[in-house]
Amino acid sequence: MRHNLIATAVAAGLGLAALAASAPASAGPQSATVSAADLEALKAQIANLQAQLDALQERTEAQSDINVANAQATEAAQATQDKLDKLAKLVNDTKISGRMYYNLTNIDDSSKGVKTDKSGFAFDIKRFYLGVDHQFDEKWSMNLTTDFQYSSAISSTEIYLKKAYVQYKLSDAFVLRAGAADLPWVPFVENSYGMRYVENTIADRLKFATSADWGVHASGKVAGGAMEYAVAALNGNGYKNPSRSKGLDVEGRVSYAPTANTVVGVGAYSGTLGKEKETVDALHTANRVDVMAAYASGNTRFGVEYFQANNWNNVLTAASDKASGWSAWGSVGLGAKGATLFGRYDKADPSKTLDPSLQDTYYNVGVEFPVIKGIKLATVYKHTDRSNDSKSVDLDTDEFGVWGEFRF
Repeated sequence: MRHNLIATAVAAGLGLAALAASAPASAGPQSATVSAADLEALKAQIANLQAQLDALQERTEAQSDINVANAQATEAAQATQDKLDKLAKLVNDTKISGRMYYNLTNIDDSSKGVKTDKSGFAFDIKRFYLGVDHQFDEKWSMNLTTDFQYSSAISSTEIYLKKAYVQYKLSDAFVLRAGAADLPWVPFVENSYGMRYVENTIADRLKFATSADWGVHASGKVAGGAMEYAVAALNGNGYKNPSRSKGLDVEGRVSYAPTANTVVGVGAYSGTLGKEKETVDALHTANRVDVMAAYASGNTRFGVEYFQANNWNNVLTAASDKASGWSAWGSVGLGAKGATLFGRYDKADPSKTLDPSLQDTYYNVGVEFPVIKGIKLATVYKHTDRSNDSKSVDLDTDEFGVWGEFRF
C-alpha cells in the first residue's frame, strides 16, 4: 500500500510538470487559468497522498512496536512455561512419604521381682520415618529416609539416616543400590507379618538382625515374579553406624511364592558385624540362618519364622555361643468395618552354649481398628519374660495400651 501511494504521488508530480511544460505561451488567459486550476488540484492530491502516507507510516511503526511487544511477551511466556514444566517434572518425579509408630501404654516391668524405672504410663513415639524418593529417569533413582527415635543412651531424642542410596534398575530381574538400604531378611519378614508398628520381628527384636545397613545391595524378581533374590555386601555396623571395618559382611535371601497368597524364604548372614578393624582381630565370625513361611490375604495372615545364630555377640570374645528362636503369628478379620484380631508367640534360646537355661518368651494379642486410609490403631496386650534357672536373669514385663501407625 505504501509503495502504491508513493508511485501515485510521483506520477501526479510528473503529470503536473508535463502539463505545465506543454501549455502554449500564446494560449491566452483562459488557458493559463485552466492550467493553474489543474496545478492546484494536483497539489491538493499530492498533499492528500502525503497525509495518507504519513498516517500509514505511523500505523506501520505502531504495528511494528506491537509486533515487538508481542514477540517479547511470547518469549517471556515461553520462558515461564519452561520453568513451570521443569517444576512440574520435579514434583511428578519426586515423592515424599512419612510413617510414624506411636503408642500410649502402661508398663509393669520388674527384675528379680523388683519394679524398674521402665514401669509407668507414657506416650511414646517409637519411630518416625520421613522419606524422599526421586526418579531421574526410567533406570536411575535415589532415596533418602530419616529416622527419629528416643535414645536411652543419651536420654534424648535423635534423628539419623535410615536409608540413603542411589538405585540403578536394569529390569525387574536386576536392581542395584549403593548406600544405606533395606537388608534382604528383616523387611521381607515384616512385609508378611504386617504388624511392625506393634512389634519388631523376632530376630530384630532380640538384636540378632537389623533392617538396613550401608553397602552395595542387589535384588530382583525372576520366573515371572514368583522367585525373588536379594544379596548385600555390608559394612556390618548397621544403618546407624557407617564406619569402616576390615572386611565386608554378606547377607542374602531367596524366596519363592507358589501362589499369590503364599511365600517361603531362606536367608543367611556371615561376617564380623563391623567389629574387626585393622588393629582389632575378630576371634569368631558371626553367622545366621533364617527360614520363613507365610500366608497373607487381606487382613488374614499366618506365618512362622525361625532363626539360628552363631557367635552373634561373641565376635571379639574367646568363648563362642549359639542362639536360636522361632515366632508364629496370625490375624483374622472380625467384620465389614475392617477390625482385625491378631496374635503372636515367640520362643528363643539367646545363649545355648554359655547360658543354656536362659529362655526368652514373648507374646501379644490385640485388635486392630483402621481409622482412615493411612491411620490405624490397635489395642494390644504384650508379655515378655526372660530368665534362667539360676535367676541371675529374671526379667518380666507386661504392657497394655494403644499402638498406632500413621503413614502418607
